[in-house]
Amino acid sequence: MKPSVKRVLIASAAGSAVLGGVLVLLPPDTEEAAPPALGPAGRAMAAVGAGVPAALPDLAALIGEREAHLRAHPGDDHSWAVLGSALVARGVRTSDVTDFPRAENALNTSLRTRPAGNPEALTGLAALADARHDYRAARKWGELAAGQAPKRWTSYPALIEAYSGLGDAKAVDKALESMRELNAGATARAIAGQVYRDRGWRENADAALSDAAALAETPTERAACLHRVGELAWERGEPAQALRRYDAALAADPGHHPALAGRARALASLGRNAEALQAYRSAFARQPLPEYALELGELYEALKLKPAAKAQYDTVRARVKQESAAGVNDERLLGLLDADHGDADAAVRRLTAEYKRHRSPQVADALGWALHRAGESAAGLKLVTKAMDKGPRSALFAFHRGQIERDLEYEGAARRHLGEALRINPYFSPLRVPVAKKALAALGEPEEGGPEQVYAPPGEKPAPMPKPRPPKRRAP
Repeated sequence: MKPSVKRVLIASAAGSAVLGGVLVLLPPDTEEAAPPALGPAGRAMAAVGAGVPAALPDLAALIGEREAHLRAHPGDDHSWAVLGSALVARGVRTSDVTDFPRAENALNTSLRTRPAGNPEALTGLAALADARHDYRAARKWGELAAGQAPKRWTSYPALIEAYSGLGDAKAVDKALESMRELNAGATARAIAGQVYRDRGWRENADAALSDAAALAETPTERAACLHRVGELAWERGEPAQALRRYDAALAADPGHHPALAGRARALASLGRNAEALQAYRSAFARQPLPEYALELGELYEALKLKPAAKAQYDTVRARVKQESAAGVNDERLLGLLDADHGDADAAVRRLTAEYKRHRSPQVADALGWALHRAGESAAGLKLVTKAMDKGPRSALFAFHRGQIERDLEYEGAARRHLGEALRINPYFSPLRVPVAKKALAALGEPEEGGPEQVYAPPGEKPAPMPKPRPPKRRAP
């Protein structure tokens, strides 16, 4: 008889053995033996264990099964880790933040039951901290998980997200390289694509994410990859192409709610405002993220529907309050809301504290913009410049910088960066695009002269251009 064929399946079934946090089924010693079909809970457990998105019905089945199992076997540390990770995954997918405290309790119970050698629980805690936007805690748990299981590739995605949230590009590169040495599948390529996007390497990001979509093994995983490809298309000012990608994501997985918000964004860019409003409302009803309410409010404001816009801004604050009770940090979002639609001084205080915790380009840009709105434009310019240097190729970043430079009367630089915002994505915001166009029209055509004249600070006489020297004559 030929050597036994061992098929690794992550599932909950009798006759399985635990190996490195993965349940391994050992089928009979025959080549013809096919692996048993996985049920909903088994599929979700396979996805969670492999670090890929799971379908919502499968997650619900896995959570129910693990809870029933743990009532009879409360000392099963592995099942506590699986339950906690599944709750994190579902909370992220649905924005039901009540799953997060339950996940924290399950993961901590797993650690108490097995304090040493438990990378599964540590990875779950890192993912939970990322979901709460607490990137310092995510780094702590992720580094512990990677230290305990450096050859376990699923230890790295949460750590990469944590380093990105902290603005630590070198650590992101190191963790990404470690992950790619261990795995070259769809999820690893999707994560690499997101890193490339954050660096402004759009072609690399698009290639990696397109490869990830082609390699995806489940509809849910494929939908997540297609959504990210759609986001890239929208960010580079191609709303029609983005809309096709979002539609493809929803065709693969109708429960992929971020694609609904993406559709809304693309529809608004195409001037299909009634459809966009409906898509935003549907996205928020299914996944009530405060950023969806903020985008919807700004679309209402752009359409001169100010009472409806104010109602959405109030919804943002109410939703942030609910998420805060579950440990979610929405300070950056709330700071942007205050800077643009509320109290700019409060935004500065909020974002200054956030920047001390998380020095990412996104927080630097938000704080710089809030400082400008509060009358501290020179200080704000330093931060938005840093955000553009370190972060993604963002139309919003360029818009913020151009508006601050215009306020400081750096007309050449303002013209350059406002124009750059519209070149990056001519549809980046229904509220800000008209402002950028109006500002560019007011600035007019650039002055004659070289860079010294165009970019000279206001009130400062540029140094005279040196006169060209006549060429030296060579001796005969």
